[in-house]
Amino acid sequence: MKPAHRIATLAFCLASLVAGSATAQTTADKPKPPPRALKVLIVTMFGPEAAPWIEPFSLTQEIPVPGLSEDYPALKCNTDDVCLLTTGMGHTNAAASTLAVALDNRFDLRKTYVLVSGIAGIDPAHGTLGTAAWARWLIDFGIAHELDAREMPAGWKTGYFGIMTKGPGEKPKFDYRTEAFRLDEALLQQALQQSRNVKLEDSQEARAYRQHYRHAPANEPPRVTQCDTMAGDTWFHGHKLGQHASEWAKLLSDGQATYCTTQQEDNATYNALARATAAGRADVKRLAVLRTASNFDRPYPGQTAYASLMASTSGTTGGFVPATKNLVIAGGPLVRDIVARWDLWKDGVPR
Repeated sequence: MKPAHRIATLAFCLASLVAGSATAQTTADKPKPPPRALKVLIVTMFGPEAAPWIEPFSLTQEIPVPGLSEDYPALKCNTDDVCLLTTGMGHTNAAASTLAVALDNRFDLRKTYVLVSGIAGIDPAHGTLGTAAWARWLIDFGIAHELDAREMPAGWKTGYFGIMTKGPGEKPKFDYRTEAFRLDEALLQQALQQSRNVKLEDSQEARAYRQHYRHAPANEPPRVTQCDTMAGDTWFHGHKLGQHASEWAKLLSDGQATYCTTQQEDNATYNALARATAAGRADVKRLAVLRTASNFDRPYPGQTAYASLMASTSGTTGGFVPATKNLVIAGGPLVRDIVARWDLWKDGVPR
């Protein structure tokens, strides 16, 4: 290569390096957009719980979030800063997905209200198919010792008892720190107030099925109520385990909780938000939990526990569709009020 050509080539390379460096510097200096401050995050666990929210709240924006379930990899949001998270079912999915959103630097959840919106089984002593129940207490069913009923000591009513205790009825120490949580009372009362006059969905199949029960409220139309929820990945069913759930809720809450709905995720979701709160990224006091009844947790007179469970899992109770629709019917008014009156809500629950 001739000297003149070498000089020209060197000059071109130097110019390219300078231009590239300037471009990189400009990109580096470009300010990042501030985190998106969400007003409400609706947490559902699987598609049928999420679907009723999408159209009424125009949740058309999709924002992929690393760490979410491969089945539900994106938040669905609207222009009012309301977003919908679908975690995947079970406590492991719920915790992982909730924390993934809370730790994503693109979102600011410090003033976000979180609404858990999911279906559940229900104790017929406290509700019926389609009932919408706001929780005060979240109790974990599964953190316990278990002896098979065929091997438990004589005289015991159940083989379930607290970790590191000597038997049923003895309250365990909360060594796991997730055994029982109490939600914010002011937010609970606002949720009840906002939903007290809604007309819940029902179905012909649910009306027929609930008539097998001989007492209210099991054989009455669904309504909005307040009672507490039990989390555990085992789908327990029947009178014996249902009675244990009621007693377990009382034991862990010092008599304050009234068990009525059974689900898998809520203690895990709470704990993920509590971890995020400790990191300065969320406010777990802004969590509300709504569960609607898709099935009963125990049989009607003359029915076996197994037959009742099979009716529940096959959907023949008729409660599944009304329960999913009632999530947005009962939970929607709270979400709308938070958005419409954000100036009053942003610094805490209006008094």
